[in-house]
Amino acid sequence: MPPFEPMMGRLQALVTPWHESVADPVAAQARVLETLLAFYRATGYGRDHGAGSVGSVADYRNAFPVATYEDYKPLIGRVMAGEVDLLLTEPPIGWAITRGTTQGEEKFIPMTPTDLRMRVSAGRAMVNYALETRRFDLFEGVNLNLNFPSVVGTVRMGDREVEYGYSSGIYTKHVSRATPIRSVPSQDEIDALGGGKTARDWNARFELAYERCREENVTLVGGVAPTAIRFGRWLKRAHGVYPKTLWEVQIMTLGSVPGINTRLAPVLHALYGRAAIREIYGATEGMFGQQMDEKRAWVPNYDLFLFEVETKRGKVKLLHEMKRGETGTLIVSTPILARYKIGDLVLALRPPYFRCIGRDRPWTPLRYLWDELSTLNLGRL
Repeated sequence: MPPFEPMMGRLQALVTPWHESVADPVAAQARVLETLLAFYRATGYGRDHGAGSVGSVADYRNAFPVATYEDYKPLIGRVMAGEVDLLLTEPPIGWAITRGTTQGEEKFIPMTPTDLRMRVSAGRAMVNYALETRRFDLFEGVNLNLNFPSVVGTVRMGDREVEYGYSSGIYTKHVSRATPIRSVPSQDEIDALGGGKTARDWNARFELAYERCREENVTLVGGVAPTAIRFGRWLKRAHGVYPKTLWEVQIMTLGSVPGINTRLAPVLHALYGRAAIREIYGATEGMFGQQMDEKRAWVPNYDLFLFEVETKRGKVKLLHEMKRGETGTLIVSTPILARYKIGDLVLALRPPYFRCIGRDRPWTPLRYLWDELSTLNLGRL
């Protein structure tokens, strides 16, 4: 048996549920709703909204309102005060923070063991690449870890202190061991530098990454796209070299902003060489999709989350029911948050491909159109 055959089986097991859900999103989303309702029936919020009597998507919409972070904020505050079963079926292992859209406030989202297991889905982009290209030497190298700190501070939750930090760092710390590639520097090393956000703080993290990785075989760069660009430029200023001079990066799995495959691709390739780019679509609330192949758009995790959209006419439909060229505001249902209006505007391309084109603002479609024209992309996959 070739040495990579056992690995192929493990990798295929990671992507098969995703592939099957994409092939039949109607059935997949029905199964996900059943799974989510089992979670909701065990929470105070779910019982208050009659989760036990919901039997269809129509029932679900009638019973549970669409809710923003501001709607959930008082409930999250009560969970933080110790009322865990109001929204959760298990104690959180930590709290994720982000610079949210609520007047610049940081949003706090609980992260549970179930939630973390689901975030492994982001690794499907890398796994699909390896299976398609048979570049299993990818796993002989390391991931250049440029993630945010997983620990910034602690919050009092009932009678115990629980750590909070950035979701990308928490993901790397707890879940990266589920994928067959090592992240360098380790998340603990990054956390030891503190949770500051100043230029000096980031320079310290970048220096750590350079020192730990300069003699390593870096085959993967994962994380936040603007941070990867910032690191590449810092490396040239601080040490006179580009990442592509030090390493032969095979793939970059990046997220957090629109236009990674179009607007940002030229600068990423200038810094890191001709590595494959695979976009991750996620947020503090979860990992909702990732790029499946060379088509420059992400594919939803239909096997994990329930996806709805609110169209410009105010109609709510399931994500897979969108027509090509249609835009809508994304509504996600996770094991923690039912019908959560995340605040992103998504564009449906040829099924099963989507793009997040930005925050749900009146000018977002115009900005996206300008970016498409200026990059000569014009909606092409």
